[in-house]
Amino acid sequence: MKTLVDPSNALAQGLAAIRSQFRVPSSFPPEVLAAAAEAARRTPTEHVDRTAIPFVTLDPATSTDLDQAFWIDRDGNDLVLRYAIADVACFVDDGGAIDLEAWTRGTTLYLPDGKAGLYPPVLAEGAASLLPDGPRPAIVFSVRVAPDGAVKLDGAERAVIRSRAKLAYDSVHDSDVPPDFADLARRITAAEDARGASRVDPPEQEVAEQPDGKFELHFRPRLAAEDNNAALSLATNLAIADALQAHHTGLFRVMPAPDDRALGRLRNTARALKLDWPSGVALKDYEKGLNPNDPRQAAFMLAIRRAGGGASYQPYRDGVVPWHAPMAATYAQATAPLRRLADRYVVRATLAIANGQPVPDIVTQAFEKLPTVMAHADATGGQIDRAVIDLAEAVMLKDHVGEIFGAVVTDLDDRGARIQLSDDPVVARVDAHGVEPGDAIRVRLATADPEHRSISFARVN
Repeated sequence: MKTLVDPSNALAQGLAAIRSQFRVPSSFPPEVLAAAAEAARRTPTEHVDRTAIPFVTLDPATSTDLDQAFWIDRDGNDLVLRYAIADVACFVDDGGAIDLEAWTRGTTLYLPDGKAGLYPPVLAEGAASLLPDGPRPAIVFSVRVAPDGAVKLDGAERAVIRSRAKLAYDSVHDSDVPPDFADLARRITAAEDARGASRVDPPEQEVAEQPDGKFELHFRPRLAAEDNNAALSLATNLAIADALQAHHTGLFRVMPAPDDRALGRLRNTARALKLDWPSGVALKDYEKGLNPNDPRQAAFMLAIRRAGGGASYQPYRDGVVPWHAPMAATYAQATAPLRRLADRYVVRATLAIANGQPVPDIVTQAFEKLPTVMAHADATGGQIDRAVIDLAEAVMLKDHVGEIFGAVVTDLDDRGARIQLSDDPVVARVDAHGVEPGDAIRVRLATADPEHRSISFARVN
């Protein structure tokens, strides 16, 4: 969820300005905090006891808003993923103060110096979070994963669970997770390859202070545990999407493939980063071999992520197959209800249909309203992410004004030439005439202003 981390607090002053500009909430209204404190004391009454299942969680070490816990069983050649999702609806009443505030926020907003949560911490980082300090209410999805990676929702139930361990990506060992953890991830990856998926997961960027006091943008190495863990969520969301579509209901995440212009821009970006992308190889095939731990390839993965037309939400419509091009599948999001408003309703719908019950009217009505609410929240999050990156680039480059950089023109529009620096993960614009996409040029850094989060270049003839 985070695009950049700042361990040395180099961005502190600029981040405060970003929070002010985008009106990032610093707390919750008193009536919401009071309602959350009362809700946190609730005792689940409609949940079966599944505390005997040795669930674990796997997240960044500092995370405390834990949406997911998991265990994996074998059933013949199939694997059965028991995926426990925080039961947010157990604590949030429709139309109550907590619910109304969540509808104004839409998502949790992440910045390098902290987050603005969708729900108050007493719930998101306490009573509703699947922490290992006691029993927690959850929705447990059972997802059957065949040897070829095909997934099917086998059931869903409200249950009380007890996580056995809060595992972290950077310290987890194979003995900490279910024995079939890696095998399940391999099956999901094989299924992605078979259907031509082009999903990429670029690593986070990090502001790193150098011995001379200057700053650079680095990519934090992506760990195998992160990819394996992502496969669990992907498997569950795909199975849920199929079940919802089959029952003529739901809210889906859709995304178009990059168009021809975006593909051309990516070709030029690859050239700028000195990557060998053969002309006859399709993007979906080339990106399978990208190494997120190589800085240039990681930068290209970020470019791919930004190249599409943008993801959006789409409610079920008769005769329409909602499609997520990077997933090459019908896809829904249900596995992060502590951080995304829409997931709470997708979970509720799935729980109902898995148990032969009608989807509550309030959930069906929410599916019609959520695309607008989530689009606004996603747009705000995207603007904040871009502002943070702009700030980090200005901080990184402020001591390099006057220096000359190699770059490649990736695109042209009425605002000038878009360029990708050849040796840094920086995309910028320059007023350059007589150039074409793909041209290699040299540019001089004219300004780098952290206060205004701006950088500018001039072409060197």
